[in-house]
Amino acid sequence: MISLSNKILEEIAGHGRQDAPNEACGYILGKEGRAYEIIRMENADKSPEHFSFRPQEQFAALKTARSKGLGLIAVYHTHPSSPARMSREDIRLANDPQIIYVIYSLIENRLKCFRVSPGKTVTEEKLEVCTNERI
Repeated sequence: MISLSNKILEEIAGHGRQDAPNEACGYILGKEGRAYEIIRMENADKSPEHFSFRPQEQFAALKTARSKGLGLIAVYHTHPSSPARMSREDIRLANDPQIIYVIYSLIENRLKCFRVSPGKTVTEEKLEVCTNERI
């Protein structure tokens, strides 16, 4: 499960609208399933169908999270023209069973969360969106 504020949801949606028609992507920083902030990343692929991070940006994100006593609890990305679901490409590239994969669909205005097992089984995770700033 992941809990996040409405503010974080709006930040992800805004990032998606800004980067459309390409997928927007980034990390969600938090602790014990609670999201505290996002780190916007550049989609190195500049593609409307998939994304990738630059290694130096990934390292910087991890360093930022650790400096705040947080972890990288989720990877988020947007689907500009498809539903909030794990695509075949998303599943193929999901290699960390510990991380939550968060997808925001611009056409549905909807956020969903998933885990992907080492065997590539996708499980939808529970999502809690809080209206207040503090979770």
